[in-house]
Amino acid sequence: MELSCKSEYAILALLEIAAHYESGEPLQIREIALQQNIPDRYLEQLLATLRRGGIVKSQRGSKGGYLLTREPRKIFLFEILECLEGLEVKACEENLNAKKVDSSVIEEIWQEASCAANSVLQKYTLQDLCEKRDSRRQLDMYYI
Repeated sequence: MELSCKSEYAILALLEIAAHYESGEPLQIREIALQQNIPDRYLEQLLATLRRGGIVKSQRGSKGGYLLTREPRKIFLFEILECLEGLEVKACEENLNAKKVDSSVIEEIWQEASCAANSVLQKYTLQDLCEKRDSRRQLDMYYI
C-alpha cells in the first residue's frame, strides 16, 4: 500500500488545520498552502472533497476558511483516506469462489495485508499525528 500524493497533501493540510483547532479560527487556503507547500488550486480541490466527506467545513467571508468538523482526536486516518481514495473495510475472510489455487493464495495474502493496513489506519487520529509531529520538532530543537 502506497500513500498517494493526493492523500499526503490532504493529511498535511489537515495537520495544519488541526494545529489551529483550539483557536476556533478558520484557516484560509493560501495560509495552508504556504505553510505546507501545496499548490493552491490542488488544495482547493482536496478541501472540497474533505468537506463533502464531512471532515472539514468551510466558512465564508473575509475571515473565512476551513475548520475541522470534529476534534482532531475524533478524526481517524482511515476515515480521511476512505474519503479521498475510496478505501473500504473488507471482511478478512477467504474467497471461497476463487478460480485457481494460485490466485486464491495471492488474494489471501493481499487481503491479510489490506486488513493489517486498515487496522493501523483505524487506530491513529489527527491528534496522534499532531503529537508525533510536535515531539519530533522538540527533538529537532535539541540537535540544532
